[in-house]
Amino acid sequence: MSWIMNPQGTPARREQPRRPPAAARNEVPTSPWEEFPNNDTYPRVPDPAGLEPDRTVSTKQANRPFLAYKEYRNKMEAEHNAWLKRKKEREEKLARGEKVGPEEPDPTAEEEVGCLGLVKFIVYLIIFLMLAGKFFTDSFLWEYDGKWARLKTYIPTNQRLFSEGLLSQFDGSDTEKPVYLAIDGDVYDVSENRATYGPGGPYHFMAGRDAARAFATGCFKTHQTHDIRGLTDSEMQGLNHWKKFFANHKTYTKIGRVVHPTIDPSSPIPEHCDPKKAQTSNPRKETEESRQAGREEEKLSHQEL
Repeated sequence: MSWIMNPQGTPARREQPRRPPAAARNEVPTSPWEEFPNNDTYPRVPDPAGLEPDRTVSTKQANRPFLAYKEYRNKMEAEHNAWLKRKKEREEKLARGEKVGPEEPDPTAEEEVGCLGLVKFIVYLIIFLMLAGKFFTDSFLWEYDGKWARLKTYIPTNQRLFSEGLLSQFDGSDTEKPVYLAIDGDVYDVSENRATYGPGGPYHFMAGRDAARAFATGCFKTHQTHDIRGLTDSEMQGLNHWKKFFANHKTYTKIGRVVHPTIDPSSPIPEHCDPKKAQTSNPRKETEESRQAGREEEKLSHQEL
């Protein structure tokens, strides 16, 4: 359609003057493809390695990191030599008794990362991770709400001593107080699960007391006591399982110990709620009874003698 708009023909395109290559301009090309596919026309400089006095290397893109590093090393070496010279002049002045300023540290010396630097790195890393968590999850702790995210976990408050009367005040009846329970003497804060251990919960009977025997035997109604005498080996294993459960729980925190009154060894051991298990009592109990009987027989024999 161009012949319709211009019947006399299209004027000849003006020849654009070609830009001389970078070598002719004594410049370093801005891109390795600027003069493609011409041969290497980059300016050449003396070989920084200095293996051959008359050898030169190209300033092409592949050689620039090495050339820049060599230039940096030469600069550092020059600054170090200047520092050595100033240090020598200072020592000469000291030898002559002249006043001099404080000793100048080597500007090229690499600083070692000490304890302070390591602490700073850890602090910066923690801050970075917290900010990243806030950005991605809108939570500084990446939505983690376990006991390790709470300050009281790291405060040594797990040595508080409770009496049985004081522990009973934390059974969840008072909504202003936390919910505590004890197992074999260890007291745990279970307030995070108030619906289970608070009033109306299925395990409310465990709150505010040490029901270690109930954990072991499963007799939740009749064994709400810390008396664990006469337990079988399997029941002891069950008790240890629950102790590990509370100790390793992600939200329950140990806060102290409960002090129980001494159990009278002559008092009867609580009967099992299951009649079958009550008949097959702990062999350790039978062993203790046989030992007691043996001691009584021995006393009688001594009396007869």
